[in-house]
Amino acid sequence: MRDDELLTVTEVMARLRVGRSTVYDLIRTRRLPSVTIGRCRRIPASALGDFIAGQMERAA
Repeated sequence: MRDDELLTVTEVMARLRVGRSTVYDLIRTRRLPSVTIGRCRRIPASALGDFIAGQMERAA
């Protein structure tokens, strides 16, 4: 996963193994940063990595 890569909501769903509504809830609550390009929502791979790292720290 490249840090400058932009992921689709579907790709994030697959990587986190969660549903679409969960991903959009993370975006809505600003726990997972995203950008909108036209009508498309994209999540920077680095933001997903930061989110996962934060979840791992909280679980430890």
